[in-house]
Amino acid sequence: MAMQERVYLTPTPVRIWHWLNALGFVTLIASGVQIRFPDYINIFGTYRAAVSLHHTAGIVVAVSFLLWLFYYAVIAKMLIKLYVPTAEDLKQGAVKQALYYFFYFFTGTRENPHHESPTNKFNPMQKGAYVVIMMVLVPLVIITGLILLNMQPLHNLLVAVGGVRVVAGVHFLLACALTAFIPTHFYLATLGHTPFAHFKPMWTGWEEHEDH
Repeated sequence: MAMQERVYLTPTPVRIWHWLNALGFVTLIASGVQIRFPDYINIFGTYRAAVSLHHTAGIVVAVSFLLWLFYYAVIAKMLIKLYVPTAEDLKQGAVKQALYYFFYFFTGTRENPHHESPTNKFNPMQKGAYVVIMMVLVPLVIITGLILLNMQPLHNLLVAVGGVRVVAGVHFLLACALTAFIPTHFYLATLGHTPFAHFKPMWTGWEEHEDH
């Protein structure tokens, strides 16, 4: 008989950050699409309004990222433990998790090899993805965005890295990569013991685990 075990998985500051960051990213995507394709897409009225909103949302996301980094690195002191894959994760954990995602989840023949806890929230594949996203892609999209937002005072830096077209192109490609992560993130969140099991902790902080 399956029994439910409740685990306090997501603290309040993390939940607030998550939804603030999600709102910021959606705003950036929508306004960015209008800026990139102004002749075909008009979501916020004028082009100037889209640019202004994009700048504001970018600053919010940049500050949000710094708060996330400060919380996990300084307050919780869990940044490396939670987000950086271990040698064991790279050698065996990632393979086991991939087999579960692509095969065993659909056949129901094996349970998830990863069991979440407050000190071990992410499986090896998630750790690998978050290292790339949170420690490479997000910082780079913020840096390129800040350069484009401050082209006059950062003129020398802008020229040194290739000019406006290069920086804007890199910024756009980084944004595309982060945008592609959103549906993947949403889909993987449905692979709990119920489709909404992994969504609840982002609202309540508590996740229910089935203990067979």
